[in-house]
Amino acid sequence: MADIPFELQGRRVFVAGHRGMVGSALVRRLARENVELLTLPRSEVDLRDQTAVNAWFARKRPHVVFLAAAKVGGIAANDKLRAEFLYDNLAIAANVIHAAYVGGADKLMFLGSSCIYPRLAPQPLREDSILTGPLEHTNEPYAIAKIAGIKMVEAYRSQYGADFISVMPTNLYGVGDNYHPEYSHVVAALIRRFHEAKVSGAKNVVVWGTGAPRREFLCVDDLADACIHLMKTYSGDEPVNIGTGEDITISDFARLVATVVGYIGGISFDPSKPDGTPRKLLDIEKITKLGWRAVTPLAEGIALAYRAHLDR
Repeated sequence: MADIPFELQGRRVFVAGHRGMVGSALVRRLARENVELLTLPRSEVDLRDQTAVNAWFARKRPHVVFLAAAKVGGIAANDKLRAEFLYDNLAIAANVIHAAYVGGADKLMFLGSSCIYPRLAPQPLREDSILTGPLEHTNEPYAIAKIAGIKMVEAYRSQYGADFISVMPTNLYGVGDNYHPEYSHVVAALIRRFHEAKVSGAKNVVVWGTGAPRREFLCVDDLADACIHLMKTYSGDEPVNIGTGEDITISDFARLVATVVGYIGGISFDPSKPDGTPRKLLDIEKITKLGWRAVTPLAEGIALAYRAHLDR
């Protein structure tokens, strides 16, 4: 099924979702690997269109696929756009995974999300916790679509012998993030909010929720490096968590972002807004044993993200 180590050099490598935060980080990292990079703008092929995806794979025949394309967003987006998050992500996963198999790809990596774990699963979250309990309601459609992608990868391995693997990133931030005022993830939302407050001279910034939930944050360029490492060194049925092994309360994280941005006003919390899952910390024992660790300190990474936001 697999040759380990798996060589990327000289292969045609398709990054699905190359304009997103994760995809663009993968493109940056792959520049060091001497590959023939394939990308696909949405204007050319909509990955939700099965016929178009199949035709593109038949023409291009990528050897390696990083499936980073997805419809993503924060709590508000996940809760309001439930049908879109379910349909779009199911369609993208099904179309690309199947086309990669039919097209004879040597290897595929599906990027899941830590939200696939049950809301109250034991911490830190182990890879074998999938489907052991109810999901967090606010992002359940997205989580179900990602679980379906993981199970497709498992099924194509077991039935067809395809060298397809899944990885589970924790909460991400960095260059290329989405700073939409309503639908962004927590890191981008806080960077934008504190920057606007600094510029306007606002005396207080309100953060959603109680501030009590704990989250783990990973720089997207660390994620890209982990993905390349795992593509070369891992071939197995189980997904692999990618994280830092450290978490922080949202309240402390908000204060860190405010410090990095240079906002000196007050910070308050709105408990009428949803907190989401109480805690999300990944068990990183498996990827650590495979020889990889994150290298970007949180404050340094947030500073890089803030500079990228200013340069947009």
